[in-house]
Amino acid sequence: MADQTVLTRPAAEDEWLRDARRARALSIATLVWLGAESVLGLAAGLGSHSVALIGWGMSSLVEALASLIVVWRFTGSRTHSADAEDRARKGVAISFWLLAPYLVAHVAYDLDMGHRAAPSALGAVVTTVSLVSMPLLGLAKRRLGARLHSAATAGEGTQNLLCALLAAGVLAGLALNGAGWWWADPAVAVLLAAVAVREGWKSWRGHSCCH
Repeated sequence: MADQTVLTRPAAEDEWLRDARRARALSIATLVWLGAESVLGLAAGLGSHSVALIGWGMSSLVEALASLIVVWRFTGSRTHSADAEDRARKGVAISFWLLAPYLVAHVAYDLDMGHRAAPSALGAVVTTVSLVSMPLLGLAKRRLGARLHSAATAGEGTQNLLCALLAAGVLAGLALNGAGWWWADPAVAVLLAAVAVREGWKSWRGHSCCH
């Protein structure tokens, strides 16, 4: 029995380290895409006065912050540090909360100024790509987060899934705007703010791995 224990522990440790490297690699790959996504999303949103598109572009920057935190978490001596995991988990929670007040303020400003979203081909293309790709990244990170017992990794995955849902909402909002339902776009942005607050609270409490 003693010999079996000695053989099992290194194998489990090696698998954990492989998962940690996968989590870091996925976060780095996500950063590359989010950089392009945020620039294109903001350009499309500002050009069409779409609060939801602008909010979605801003959410890409917030997601990038979460990805950076996970890369930091699994680099060097921090890889095995419980303290680093705790700090990363809270950092991801804060990244959720950074988005909500911006969205609410921007919705209020655009409504006060009478801005109405216009159709955007660029916005439709970029959000469609994210609608397809982000669920794959998000689910992979949540699985890795569960295996690593890392709420920070799972929280980043949740942000990727949220990005996909937002992309669907933005596309629906743009379509409804074209049908005369101008309120759909700011409604999507406000919904995003509420979801961000909720997910941030779950990440802060360390529940992202389990829900």
